[in-house]
Amino acid sequence: MIPIAKPLIGEEEKQAVQAVLSSGVIAQGPRVKEFEGEFSKYCDASYGVAASSGTTALHLALLACGVKPGDEVITTPFSFIATANSILYCRAKPVFADIDSETFNIGPDEIEAHITDKTRAVLVVHLYGQPCEMDSLTRICGDNDIRLIEDACQAHGAECKGRKAGSLGDCAVFSFYPTKNMTTGEGGMLTTDDSEIADRARLLREHGSKVRYHHDVLGYNYRMTDIAAAIGLEQLKKLDSFNTARKGNAERLTEALKGVEGIEAPIVRGDVKHVFHQYTIRVTSDFHRTRDEVVQRLKESGIGTGIYYPVPIHKQPIYKSDPGLLNAEAASSEVLSLPVHPGLTGEDVEKICRSLQEL
Repeated sequence: MIPIAKPLIGEEEKQAVQAVLSSGVIAQGPRVKEFEGEFSKYCDASYGVAASSGTTALHLALLACGVKPGDEVITTPFSFIATANSILYCRAKPVFADIDSETFNIGPDEIEAHITDKTRAVLVVHLYGQPCEMDSLTRICGDNDIRLIEDACQAHGAECKGRKAGSLGDCAVFSFYPTKNMTTGEGGMLTTDDSEIADRARLLREHGSKVRYHHDVLGYNYRMTDIAAAIGLEQLKKLDSFNTARKGNAERLTEALKGVEGIEAPIVRGDVKHVFHQYTIRVTSDFHRTRDEVVQRLKESGIGTGIYYPVPIHKQPIYKSDPGLLNAEAASSEVLSLPVHPGLTGEDVEKICRSLQEL
């Protein structure tokens, strides 16, 4: 079976972990500090704050940006649920704005329509590895004195008009889960140019403590380990080559789908660098098979697939909201992700292309 995702761990990562284990410093230590510096530098950001996961990094970002109980944060209904849940962790209210039907990202017009006097921040998601349209979002947030936070958990190395994801908003958050474009096993990172946001995130990450056993505010244990950071440092060296492979695989898949009525290949905006965390097609009603039938046929051919996401966040039981977000609801019924990861061989990609054409 060709898997939908596959982490690529080499000898370099294994040796780096062994070096940490031999050092005796296995919790947060010098490797974490080094990783924070190297990753923020890669993103063209001034500061990096490592965390135990993308989810905890999102929580830190919102708190560091001043989100308080009763505030509203505008975000997308079409993402992994951690995006919205991190807002609830702050006892704030997620306000869902509908997505663009082509890019799956929320757009400026939808966001502007949802701003109220309670809006504290906008949390955008660079879904599947394609950045949002950030110039207009920056202007809107600036005009309304609200924070702009990037959920870049699927966008390591992505760019918008030549600027890296991670340097486009007030702060950004990345995940290093094993399915992501690079991994630390579990882990996350906040990047920012704002020293106050960075300092606040570091304080909250470590039980609200600057000096050991002295706690200034309520904080959390959201630290990354040196073991994870050692893996991340080696993965970061490979990230650009991983992304190049993803882009090449995506181009071959798109070529195979040309002229197929009823299946829509990903649409890439001309001013961005899409890093294809996922290669996501739409199986529309014009196709002669249902999405479930496509999934089953590909499975029979030994090809794994994924549906990201089958239920939009506003339809999840814990939210029980029905604001009529038609584009998000339509996407959830049509999207299907195909293997695009750098672990694919040329024969794997050829098999996927052939299977698509046979459908």
